[in-house]
Amino acid sequence: MTTADESQEPRTRVPTTWLVRFAGLAVFVAALGAYVEVNGLPRQGYQVVIILWLATVAWDVRRPVREHLAFLRDWWPPFAVLLLYLYSRGVSDDLGIFGVEFTWPIEADRWLFGGTLPTEYLQAKLCDVPCRQSLPPRWYDVVLTTVYYSHFFAALAIGAVLWKRNRPEWIYYMRRYLAIISLSVVCYVLYPMAPPWMAARDGYLTDDVARITGRGWFDLSTSGSASAGAGTTQQHVSAIGNQVAAMPSLHSALAIFIAWWVIARFTGLWRWSVLLYPAAMLFSLVYYAEHYVVDEIAGALLVAVVVGGWAWWDRRRRVPQEEQPRAEASAARSG
Repeated sequence: MTTADESQEPRTRVPTTWLVRFAGLAVFVAALGAYVEVNGLPRQGYQVVIILWLATVAWDVRRPVREHLAFLRDWWPPFAVLLLYLYSRGVSDDLGIFGVEFTWPIEADRWLFGGTLPTEYLQAKLCDVPCRQSLPPRWYDVVLTTVYYSHFFAALAIGAVLWKRNRPEWIYYMRRYLAIISLSVVCYVLYPMAPPWMAARDGYLTDDVARITGRGWFDLSTSGSASAGAGTTQQHVSAIGNQVAAMPSLHSALAIFIAWWVIARFTGLWRWSVLLYPAAMLFSLVYYAEHYVVDEIAGALLVAVVVGGWAWWDRRRRVPQEEQPRAEASAARSG
C-alpha cells in the first residue's frame, strides 16, 4: 500500500482560521446535499472514498494542493480494491460456477433456534403478519435503518480520520479492512446464497416475510435516487449489485471489525459500549430479511481469520528484525 514517505520533511503547517474552515465545510455540506438530492445516498465504497477526500479538503482548505493530492496517492489502492469488489461481486452470480443455495441456511437457522426461523419470528412480532415495506414504521425501524445504512461509510470514515492523524495506524487498519472485503468476494463466487427475502419471494419461505430494509426512513435498496417516505415500494438493487452475495454477511463482518478495532486500540470501560453497534447491526439484518444468523456467524469467522492471519504475519515479520541485532552481537563476540 502506497503511503506518504515519513523520511520527507515535515508537512507544511498552514494556519487555518475557524472562519475559513467553517466556510469550506459549509460548501462541502451544500455540495453533498445537492449530490444526495440528485443521486441518492452513496452506497458504494469508491463513492464514499471520493466524498471523504473532499471532506479532508474542506477541513484543511488552505493547505497546499500537494497535501490534498497526498490523499489520492495514498488511497488509490483501497479505491481500486473497492472498485474490484463492486464489479466482481456484481458478476459473480452470473458466472454459473455454482448454483444458488436456498434451503441450507433456512435449515441451519431453524436448527440453531429450535425449529423457529429468526426472521419470521422477528417480523411477526415487530412488523406484522404479513410484514410489508409499506406498513407505517415504528421508532425502532428508524434506529435500525440508520444502523443498517451506516455500513456504507462507517469503516471508511474511521480510515479517513486515521489517515489524517496516524498514518501507521491507518495502514494497520486498512490492511485488515481490505482483506475482509477481498475474502468476502471469494466467498460470494464460491458459494452464492439467497437471502431470506429472496427465499420468500421464490417460495422457499412463507410470503409473510418481506424485505423491509428502508422502512425506517426511506428505501435504501434503490440504486439511484433515495425514494422519500416509508411507504415506498421496495425495489431491487441495480444490475451491478449481487443479490446472492449473502454468505458471509459483510454488514456483520465490518460492524464486528469496527468493534474489535475500538476495543483493541483504546482503554477504559467506555470502549465496550461499541459492542452495541454490531449487536444492532446483526439484529437489523435478521429482522429486515437481509441475512440469516448463519451468515452473521460466517461474517464473524471471517473477521477472526483476517485479524488472526494479520497478527501471525506481523509476528513473523517482526521476529527476524528482532533476532538480527542478537545475531550481529553474537558474531561480534565470536570474532
